[in-house]
Amino acid sequence: MEVLQKDNGQKGLFFIKQTNSIVAEMTYVWIGNDRIIIDHTEVSPSLKGKGAGKLLVLKAVEFARLKGVKILPLCPFAKSVFDKTIEIKDVL
Repeated sequence: MEVLQKDNGQKGLFFIKQTNSIVAEMTYVWIGNDRIIIDHTEVSPSLKGKGAGKLLVLKAVEFARLKGVKILPLCPFAKSVFDKTIEIKDVL
């Protein structure tokens, strides 16, 4: 599964496409220049239980590290991934 990203400088999204349809997405908004808020994650039933949601969160972590920004996970799913995964807490 390849995670793609769109970002317009105010908000953005990490997503997975299959057959030209978005089947998983995680949206975020920028707060200033140094923080993003993950506000929503949605995964198609066809990908449930296959790690797609966690993959989206890990891509956001990779992005945050690359850009030197922090993440505030307001989305309950994203927050649960951060709570369970110690090695990504450096971007909180």
